[in-house]
Amino acid sequence: MECCRRATPGTLLLFLAFLLLSSRTARSEEDRDGLWDAWGPWSECSRTCGGGASYSLRRCLSSKSCEGRNIRYRTCSNVDCPPEAGDFRAQQCSAHNDVKHHGQFYEWLPVSNDPDNPCSLKCQAKGTALVVELAPKVLDGTRCYTESLDMCISGLCQIVGCDHQLGSTVKEDNCGVCNGDGSTCRLVRGQYKSQLSATKLDDTVVAIPYGSRHIRLVLKGPDHLYLETKSLQGAKGENSLSSTGTFLVDNSSVDFQKFPDKEILRMAGPLTADFIIKIRNSGSADSAVQFIFYQPIIHRWRETDFFPCSATCGGGYQLTSAECYDLRSSRVVADQYCHYYPENIKPKPKLQECNLDPCPASDGYKQIMPYDLYHPLPRWEATPWTACSSSCGGGIQSRAVSCVEEDIQGHVTSVEEWKCMYTPKMPIAQPCNIFDCPKWLAQEWSPCTVTCGHGLRYRVVLCIDHRGMHTGGCSPKAKPHIKEECIIPTPCYKPKEKLPVEAKLPWFKQAQELEEGAAVSEEPSFIPEAWSACTVTCGVGTQVRIVRCQVLLSFSQSVADLPVDECEGPKPASQRACYAGPCSGEIPEFNPDETEGLFGGLQDFHELYDWEYEGFTKCSESCGGGVQEAVVSCLNKQTREPADENLCVTSRRPPQLLKSCNLDPCPARGSVDSAWMACKVLGE
Repeated sequence: MECCRRATPGTLLLFLAFLLLSSRTARSEEDRDGLWDAWGPWSECSRTCGGGASYSLRRCLSSKSCEGRNIRYRTCSNVDCPPEAGDFRAQQCSAHNDVKHHGQFYEWLPVSNDPDNPCSLKCQAKGTALVVELAPKVLDGTRCYTESLDMCISGLCQIVGCDHQLGSTVKEDNCGVCNGDGSTCRLVRGQYKSQLSATKLDDTVVAIPYGSRHIRLVLKGPDHLYLETKSLQGAKGENSLSSTGTFLVDNSSVDFQKFPDKEILRMAGPLTADFIIKIRNSGSADSAVQFIFYQPIIHRWRETDFFPCSATCGGGYQLTSAECYDLRSSRVVADQYCHYYPENIKPKPKLQECNLDPCPASDGYKQIMPYDLYHPLPRWEATPWTACSSSCGGGIQSRAVSCVEEDIQGHVTSVEEWKCMYTPKMPIAQPCNIFDCPKWLAQEWSPCTVTCGHGLRYRVVLCIDHRGMHTGGCSPKAKPHIKEECIIPTPCYKPKEKLPVEAKLPWFKQAQELEEGAAVSEEPSFIPEAWSACTVTCGVGTQVRIVRCQVLLSFSQSVADLPVDECEGPKPASQRACYAGPCSGEIPEFNPDETEGLFGGLQDFHELYDWEYEGFTKCSESCGGGVQEAVVSCLNKQTREPADENLCVTSRRPPQLLKSCNLDPCPARGSVDSAWMACKVLGE
């Protein structure tokens, strides 16, 4: 075999050389470490809060130089400083306030984020442009940059991770979680456009909740931003942001920049209160605000323990559930708070069998049946959907969904909802009738009715549903107009008064047709048919006719019947009186002029006959409350005499009129006899 082959002299020589080299390397490392004394104790921290540095020393024991460093550092005091402590670099600058610079005292302010030498102490004299390096290096533990954990040690910027370890590259995610995955917060980005008026001088742009980070707002326009705050204890505050600068608002640092045409607001966070960003109107032009921030997810789902078993023996089931938990108040809240965050996915309940031991019976033990047959799982059951809330344009219909359980005998009973949570609950609402509502469709305008001067033109306006079919249901108020004036630029040369008399006849005929609605046109109009014969051969009778709403379809030159509400104007009468002359031996009730005027079509029949109330019927009860009904009669309006009810228009008959009567209570039978007896005694 290959492993058992004898090694050649050359192979053995190479192996011995490798062992010798490894031995020397290990010994040299031991010698190097052996030249150093043990590390000394750690020094006192350079700061008491906010992150400082501590060092440890060791001594070289060799007369020669030792490899490596004789000092090592670590971070310390990694707790936040109180707000009143101020900035560590600013404290170092202010320490030089009582030292003259070129023979003059100054109040020194820190200059941060120097890209060339961030660990030198550069300060600016307040109220001037004078910038001076007051020390070649800042104290150990001073931040290199305001937005970084990196710190200056011995004048050099050292990398510090969010775990506060030197040399660590671990970073915070956007939610402020060290080495996190960004799942504990959500990015909120949006834009606001001002809609202010003389009566509304300010408005809310956005509410930024407690704990939010990396906030940035940019306003473009003449308006002005300002802040309102509300702490967790309910205390309220306000900041007008009147000038550029960095402010401390409710222990949160706010950086505000004001320019002639825009304003920029930054807050690193995390916010220590709820901030409401508002806008105040200060100009006639509109403003726009863009904002972005990371909002903490303060409500999270938390899985519960298993609920009690559904049966004490013979096989049951038990489920877990999920409850919405408020991380700030450490209490359970309503589920709607967790549903607010799309990132929050409610965990599915877990189901397990339990109490599988057989139940005792009189004749021993029951046979254990399969779990799903012996004890069927609960299920969701729904009622039928309700009618849709809207007939078109999108509505909502709902139903009731409950959790039910069926026993082995087939009896169904309602149970707690958590027993069905192993499967998704059926929806209790759904959209319906999402098709568009009927709408008016106007066709092309007809040619002008004249060949010169002013005239009219018409068009057909139809109510069309979502399928393109003609229907009803459109709003009469929204109907487009069906006629309009038109002007033919060709001048009319002949004066109107010189037209021959017979030329007026066609116009008179046209006007008569329009009035009667006898001519079908491209404008929906009422078209009456011919009057029927009079219902009597003598005296007064009636005539009827059919009146339709019709339109001429220009593209097919056919007539279409439309719903009545498609035609404008009053509908022509479908019934009128007729007079067939006096009957034999009868004296006419009217003179010929009145008869001609009434039955010539220029007056309606109800102008002669109409309904009127004539007193009331006898009370239905003599005591205890009864009812009287008003008597309605058809009267001749000229003679005031009763007439046949067929001569009055049925649709104009007044409604039934009732009134109460004889409201006094009826005396009891016994009390009446007693009264008579009393009267009899008195009479004697």
